[in-house]
Amino acid sequence: MPELPEVETIARDLHEAVAGAEIAGVRVFRRDVLRECTPHTLGARTAGTTIVRWWRRAKCAVADLSNGERIVVAPRFTGAVLIEPGAWIRGRHDYTVLAFALRDGRSMRYRDVRRLGTVSLMSPDRFAAWESALGPEPLHPAFTAAVFAARIGASRRAIKTALMDQRRVAGIGNIYANEALWRSGIRPHRRAATLTRSELRRLHRECRAVLRAAVEQRGTSFRDYQDPYGGRGGFLGLAQVYARAGQPCLRCGTPLRSTHALENRITIWCAVCQR
Repeated sequence: MPELPEVETIARDLHEAVAGAEIAGVRVFRRDVLRECTPHTLGARTAGTTIVRWWRRAKCAVADLSNGERIVVAPRFTGAVLIEPGAWIRGRHDYTVLAFALRDGRSMRYRDVRRLGTVSLMSPDRFAAWESALGPEPLHPAFTAAVFAARIGASRRAIKTALMDQRRVAGIGNIYANEALWRSGIRPHRRAATLTRSELRRLHRECRAVLRAAVEQRGTSFRDYQDPYGGRGGFLGLAQVYARAGQPCLRCGTPLRSTHALENRITIWCAVCQR
C-alpha cells in the first residue's frame, strides 16, 4: 500500500508535470472508485478548471483546483495516477478506471487493478472536515519529539499499531513502521504506553530518518507501486527488515521473525535486538 514516501513521490511528479494545466473533461469507466461525487458531477465540477497544485496529505495525493475544490486520490494497494503524453485510448485489458483529458492534449489517468483505492471530489468545507480527522505530518518541522510522545506515548495499543493509526500520525504504514521499530530496537508488540522517554525520542528520530530515506529513493516498489511515469521506487534495496522474514538480522545475525497478528499485516522483527 503506498505510504508517505510513495504518495509524496506521486504528488511531486504530478505537480511538476501538470500544475497550471487545464482539465478539458473526464471519462469514468468504473464508478465504484468515486467518493462524494458521481461521474456527472465530477465532470461538471472539474471541466474548465486549472490544476493549481498537487500535494500530499497522509497517504493521499491532493489536487487543488482553481475553483476551490480538491481531487483527493487514495491509491491504496494497486492504485496509480499516470501521465500520458498525448490523447489516451483505453485498451481491452486496461485497468484504468477514469481519465482526465487536459487542454494541452495530454491525459492524466487513474489506474487501479483491484479498485480498492478511491477518488474523491471535495469542497473546501468537506476537505477541512476530512483533514481534521488526520494526525500531524511526521516530516513537518513542527512534528517534534514532544508532539510525537504526546500523540503516541499514552496509547495502550501495540506500538506498531499506534504508529499506523492515521489519527495519531499521518502517512506511516506497514513498511516504514517495521523499519523504524527495528532501527529503534523496539519490539512491535510492546504497548506504546510502556516506552520510556528516551525510547520515544529514538523512535521519533528513526521514523523521520527512514521516511526521508524512502522519499529520496522515490518509495518502495514491492509489488504494484509505480510513479506517474511507470517507474519504481528503490527503497526495498535499503530495507533492513521488510521482506526479510527468516533471514539473519543485520545487527546480530538472529533469524528475523514474522507474524500477521497485528492488524493482519506482516510484522517482521528481531527477537534479540528489539525489546
